[in-house]
Amino acid sequence: MHRFFPDVYVDRVQDINLNDLIKKNIKGLILDIDNTLVPPRTKEADENAVKWLEKVKEAGIKACIVSNATKKRVVMFNEELKLPAIYRALKPRRKAFIKAAALMDIDIKEAAVVGDQIFTDIIGGKKLKMYTILVKPFDNREFFFVKLKRFPERFILSRYKKYKNNKEK
Repeated sequence: MHRFFPDVYVDRVQDINLNDLIKKNIKGLILDIDNTLVPPRTKEADENAVKWLEKVKEAGIKACIVSNATKKRVVMFNEELKLPAIYRALKPRRKAFIKAAALMDIDIKEAAVVGDQIFTDIIGGKKLKMYTILVKPFDNREFFFVKLKRFPERFILSRYKKYKNNKEK
């Protein structure tokens, strides 16, 4: 069960402690788009995402978008941000994560994966022993196949919360 657990679970990306990442020698973030940086179907990066990414950059941490979405979706979203980006990533396969680290010119162990789905983002990062950060989804209006994955995710998250509570005692 632990292989499905993120290293950190936050309500939103803005809650990620960048100083903690720096202490852990994290030099780059591999970022999902939908339900991570913005609500699903948001065409462009909103003000919250832009401001947070500016803080990430100011902290000296690089960023790369890695999404299973189409090229059109990723290019449109990334127009203002101008981050390195990978579309149709086929997460949780390793290839896109490895490519993202290379695009940021960092070692794979210096990257953290940030996303809203255990079965794509977290498992993909865990396969490469990367630091993983799960973000609560913005919205439950999702594609059918994503909704199906949310049921086992809820079970895993209930176990994760019990594990964290026991660990803190």
